[in-house]
Amino acid sequence: MALKSTVFKASLQIADIDHGYYADHALTLARHPSETDERMMVRLAALALNAHALQSVCQGDGVLAFGAGLSDPDDPDVSLTDFTGRKRLWIEVGQPDDKPLAKAAGKADGVMVYAHGHAAEVWWKGLVNKVTRLDSLQVWRLPTEAVAQLSRMAERSMHLQVTLQEGEVTFSNANDAVHFVPQRWK
Repeated sequence: MALKSTVFKASLQIADIDHGYYADHALTLARHPSETDERMMVRLAALALNAHALQSVCQGDGVLAFGAGLSDPDDPDVSLTDFTGRKRLWIEVGQPDDKPLAKAAGKADGVMVYAHGHAAEVWWKGLVNKVTRLDSLQVWRLPTEAVAQLSRMAERSMHLQVTLQEGEVTFSNANDAVHFVPQRWK
């Protein structure tokens, strides 16, 4: 019998001072049985880091949502779709191969990767020359220790505040805070 996804609920209050975006998001995350808390929280962070695009790219008339992720490799981990159905952002987390990224670049205006984990540098060194022609691709590195701290905030029902200011990110809940600076690789 197949294992079912575990459902997590997140109340996310975003104060993105860098982009002038302030909003509350009520989110549902389905964590695939093979997905770790770490990866799930990176998906949540990726959504928070790009929530401002709802206003700046879609003028408030779009949908920022989690994709099928591990359940469907042809679906992004997070996407922003405008009211016409056009994919404005395709966001992946982890260490995807170059071919799916090239395919995503053909389907969306922008593609973003949020790399994390101890092997991220090795992955990037093997990929960097294969994706130089993908002008719409951005690759970001999230610090390993910060992602580990984020994973400890994972609960079935989460109430999180996210502040983005001068390129720095702070995630906090009632008990803890995680502060980090994403590093842009491409």
